[in-house]
Amino acid sequence: MLYHSMKIAGLDRALPICPLTDTLSIAGFIIFGDHELTTAAAAALLERAPEYDYLITAEAKGIPLAHEMARLHGDKKYFVARKGVKVYMVDPISITVNSITTKKEQTLYLDGLDAEMMKGKRILLVDDVISTGESLRALETLVEKAGGIICGRMAILAEGDAQGREDICYLEKLPLFDNKGNIIG
Repeated sequence: MLYHSMKIAGLDRALPICPLTDTLSIAGFIIFGDHELTTAAAAALLERAPEYDYLITAEAKGIPLAHEMARLHGDKKYFVARKGVKVYMVDPISITVNSITTKKEQTLYLDGLDAEMMKGKRILLVDDVISTGESLRALETLVEKAGGIICGRMAILAEGDAQGREDICYLEKLPLFDNKGNIIG
């Protein structure tokens, strides 16, 4: 397996290079189980974060980051857009999205009670990696449907076209690779 070595939030990590197509590969970035990186990245993002009332992320890889950012910031609550309706959800709202890493269409759901709490509040969108921006757009739509005010967009890494977006705050650029592990963008 090929790896891409980089420094993220001051920590050295080696990310496996994973093929998406015959000509395109990405570096797999997983923060699950890496509490050292999650805490360091959360602290670094909070140093750059605008004032906000609540955080929101999409299930699943953004959850540890949102949790740690909320904990460090002293927030009592953060929101998660879920990949399925749960029995405890009341009047959920939904949006369909195509994410680069899941390779299929999926629907994100927000509990109607959470949506009520968002009305008129400043909402900070967070994720581990922003690439095509599809998941981010889905979160934006859910927040807007709920009546929340998007005050910022943050990620640990920006990949591909996301690196050129001025509306995203991120810690590091994550390159794209060809199928031999060479950086192509």
